Amino acid sequence: MAKDKKKNSRPRAETPRGFRDYFGAEVTERAAMLSAITEVYHRYGFDALETSAVETLDALGKHLPDVDRPESGVFAWDGREFEDREGDLHPRDALALRYDLTAPLARVYAEHNLALPTPYRRYAVGPVWRNEKPGPGRYRQFYQCDADTVGSASPAADAEICAMLADALEAAGIARGDYVIRINNRKVLNGVMEVVGLLDPKNPEAGEEARGTVLRAIDKLDRLGPDGVRALLGEGRKDESGDFTKGAGLGAPEADIVMSFVEAERSDGAATCARLREVVAGSEAGLTGVTELETIAALLEAQGYGDRAKIDPSIVRGLGYYTGAVYEAELTFEITDEKGQKRQFGSVAGGGRYDDLVMRFTGQRVPGTGVSIGVDRLLAALRERRGATEAAYGEGPVLVTVMDKDRLSDYQTMVAELRNAGLRAEMFLGGGNMAKQLKYADKRTCPVAIIEGGNEREAGIVQLKDLALGARLAAEIETNEEWKAQPAQIEVPRANLVGEVKAMLTRGRA
Repeated sequence: MAKDKKKNSRPRAETPRGFRDYFGAEVTERAAMLSAITEVYHRYGFDALETSAVETLDALGKHLPDVDRPESGVFAWDGREFEDREGDLHPRDALALRYDLTAPLARVYAEHNLALPTPYRRYAVGPVWRNEKPGPGRYRQFYQCDADTVGSASPAADAEICAMLADALEAAGIARGDYVIRINNRKVLNGVMEVVGLLDPKNPEAGEEARGTVLRAIDKLDRLGPDGVRALLGEGRKDESGDFTKGAGLGAPEADIVMSFVEAERSDGAATCARLREVVAGSEAGLTGVTELETIAALLEAQGYGDRAKIDPSIVRGLGYYTGAVYEAELTFEITDEKGQKRQFGSVAGGGRYDDLVMRFTGQRVPGTGVSIGVDRLLAALRERRGATEAAYGEGPVLVTVMDKDRLSDYQTMVAELRNAGLRAEMFLGGGNMAKQLKYADKRTCPVAIIEGGNEREAGIVQLKDLALGARLAAEIETNEEWKAQPAQIEVPRANLVGEVKAMLTRGRA
C-alpha cells in the first residue's frame, strides 16, 4: 500500500519569496537609529501615531504609484474572514496591507479631524507591504519612517520638513557634507508641460501618457545624462544592448524647453529660481511653483540649512499624488557596488506636498506635506560609513563563562551585578569547554568574556578577555612586542569586576 505523501510531508523551512528575517544586531541597530530620528521629530513638535497594518482597499484607493493599474501593488483579500453573522459582505470590506504610511494618515485625519489640532503634525514608523516583483535588495516588506504636517498650505511647512530631515539624518549618524536634500516643485513641472503644449489646465486628463514619459525621462538624468534624456524626449533611445525605448515625441524646440528646465540649477536657490521663472514664463501654475520654491529656499537659508538643501529641477517624485514641493535626501559619499565600481550611495528619503489626498474622504481640499525615510537603505548607508570592524563587535552581551558547573550561582551573581549596573550580560548556558564558550562569544560578537576558575576564585580575581580588542590586534599587530604592549586579557580583583568591565568597554569604544 502506497504511503500517503501528503500526510508525511513537511513544510519547507524558508521565508516567502520577497520577504526576509531580521536578527539581533539588525533589529537593535534599527531601533537605535529610529530612536535618534524620532527624538528629532519629537523635538520639532510632532506627535507619534501608530495605525493598523490593515486598511480597507477602498481607503487606499487610486493614489498608488501605478496609476494605470490602481490597487495592483497591494496585498489584498476580499475580507470574507471578517464577514458578519448574516454573511453579508460589503465592497468596503475588501482589505489590504498598507502600502505606505501616508494613505493611513489621510484616513486617520478624515476620520478624527474634529478631535485633532489643525495643523496636525505626526510621525510614524513601521513596516509596509508591496506586492511587486522582488529583486536584489528589493523586498515586499520593508520599514518606513515618516513625518507629516496636515492642514497647512504654507511653504514654511515644506521648509520645516526639509530642515527636520537634515537634522534627523545627522542624528542617525550621517555627517554633514555626506548628504544633500534636493527640492523641486510639481507646479513648476506642470508649468513646463503647459509651455511645451502637453498640459491644458482646462483639460488636465489629455496628454497624461506623454507627460508621464517626459517625467520618467527627467528622472533618468543621473543615469543617462543630458543626451540620453533628450533622446527620450524625442523619438526615443536605443541602449547598449540594442533595446529601444519609445520617447515622448517632442519636437526640438519643445525638447529644448524641457532641457532648459532640467539644467536650470545655478549657484544658489535664488539664481536657480530666477532661471526657472524664465523657463515657465506664461504659465500661472509654473510661476506659483517658482514663488513657493523661492520661499522655501529663503527660509532654509535663514535657518542655516543653505549648504545642505538646494533647489534641483531634475528631482521628480514618482507618486502621482504630489501637488507642490517635492524633495529627496541623497547621500553623496561613494561606495563600491557588487561589480567593484565606485558610485554614490543615492537616495534614502523622499517626500512632498499632497493637497488632494484627504479630499478623497471629505470632499474638501486639505493641504499636507511630509517625508518618508527608507529605513533599510539608511541602515545600509550607516554600515558603509562605520566599516566592518565597528559593525562586527560591540553588539553582543558581556559573557560570563562557566568553568565549574557546581558554581553556577557564583557566575549568575556576576551576571546580576553587571545587569544591575546597566550592562548587557549573560551566563553561558550551553555545555562545553572554554574553546566552545569562546566560539559562542565570537558568534554573539561579545565584547568581553569573564573567566573565573578555581584558582581565580581562591585568589579573589577574575580574568577579563577583551574580545573586540583581540580581534583588532590580530588584524593589525605584527610583532610580539606590540602584542605585549596591548594585552587583550587582564587579571582584576573580583570586587572591582563591574568597574573594570565598564573601563574595558569604554576603551573598546574609544
